[in-house]
Amino acid sequence: MTKITSTNPGKNYEIIGELDVSSDIELQEKVQAAHKAKLAWKELGVKKRVELLRPIYEDFKARKDEMVLLTTKETGRAITESKSVVSGHIEKIKWFLENVESALSDEITHEDKESIHKIVYEPLGVAAVITPWNHPFGMFVWGVIPNLLAGNTVVFKISDECPVMGKLIEKIMLGHELPEGVFSEVYGDGEIGWKLVNDNINLIWFTGSTKVGQKLYKLAGEKFIKAILELGGSNPGILFEDAEIEEFVNKIYAKRFKTCGQTCDALKRLIVHKSIFDEVVQRLKKEIESKKIGDPEDPETNIGSLVAKRQLTLLESQVKDAVDNGAKVVIGGYSPDDVQGAYYLPTLLTNINKKMRVWKEEVFGPVLSVVSFETEEEAVNLANDTIYGLGSIVFTKDKNRAKRVASRIESGTVEINNATHWLSCNPFGGYKRSGMGREHGVVGFRELTQIKVISESHRNPKIRLTQP
Repeated sequence: MTKITSTNPGKNYEIIGELDVSSDIELQEKVQAAHKAKLAWKELGVKKRVELLRPIYEDFKARKDEMVLLTTKETGRAITESKSVVSGHIEKIKWFLENVESALSDEITHEDKESIHKIVYEPLGVAAVITPWNHPFGMFVWGVIPNLLAGNTVVFKISDECPVMGKLIEKIMLGHELPEGVFSEVYGDGEIGWKLVNDNINLIWFTGSTKVGQKLYKLAGEKFIKAILELGGSNPGILFEDAEIEEFVNKIYAKRFKTCGQTCDALKRLIVHKSIFDEVVQRLKKEIESKKIGDPEDPETNIGSLVAKRQLTLLESQVKDAVDNGAKVVIGGYSPDDVQGAYYLPTLLTNINKKMRVWKEEVFGPVLSVVSFETEEEAVNLANDTIYGLGSIVFTKDKNRAKRVASRIESGTVEINNATHWLSCNPFGGYKRSGMGREHGVVGFRELTQIKVISESHRNPKIRLTQP
């Protein structure tokens, strides 16, 4: 049987564990079991589903430290960051549990003496949930928990970069009283994911690359089923001349370099007013110089490794293209010699032009391109000069300008100054090739359902007695 090998990119790719790739028969059986379970799971109702999932939430809390260490081992993420994000995603489960009932409760749209009309939110059926490697536990939380609460049964495939985390998740999920077939998991690479979505499913929920997302959207169209797709991003940040540079340097650093820059919603293009350009670049350089790059399991480490050798190779080729075409490396720009694994130094690039890959492509690593602008119109045009539209940031003291620019940026979220959009109540998703649909909040729950209208007469029908 084919195996998946999990390696540690922060420890020179040492082996963490091995798992069997799911067979075609196993995959088909799990999809069939999900179909057998879907009606009973739907008819349990939201309250009972919450009741069954609450002990699982408590189990995840109890095993938080185990998940933190495994996140760091499989992804190379600095352990201090892993602690923060795992804790945050556990809290997100709590929000889902506490808010699903109100989000999906029946809504009366009209009532008069004759009738009452209401919207009910019904599950779609069997959901194929496929998640990436950069937030292995977090993406499971985003994709699986809301689907289950909404009444869908789930067949889950985690990235083949982090299968050991997937096995731990499966152990916790199946260690409680979920009915058979409600949740199951398959393991393997993209081929297994493709087989899953081609099987008899009712919903595709996917987070990953735009290239794969487009294929899945085409397949969903052919199957005539719904697809929720959270895809790539090349988020712009616009720094106007009146912004307090010192106040925002920490946020700019965090938005680009946390997770070693491997987040769809990370800041990837910094657009700075010409009058403060040099000062901003130097302050960012100084901020980067203060950070420690190294062993992800060391609590003193700020930046760990990339997830895999292939990610390192891709990043190196993107930076090389930029440098070959005239970009200036302010700091970084290479892999350090004193650590073994998928490491790349945090990098600032200036003298960027629109033909460079670092401008046109999604850059999934610790590299930030910085460009200048002179007018507000120019800044907005630069921000929108991308196939993506996931998130964005505007830095300015001028509230009217901030609102005006926010309305013109083509992205699913806009943060103004130090505000954050990362609240569980806020829907998340993108414009353009950053995806379809939304996750989180009331909107996110309803995306996972079929909307039905029931209109009911107040009058009892007359009963006509027939003669014997």
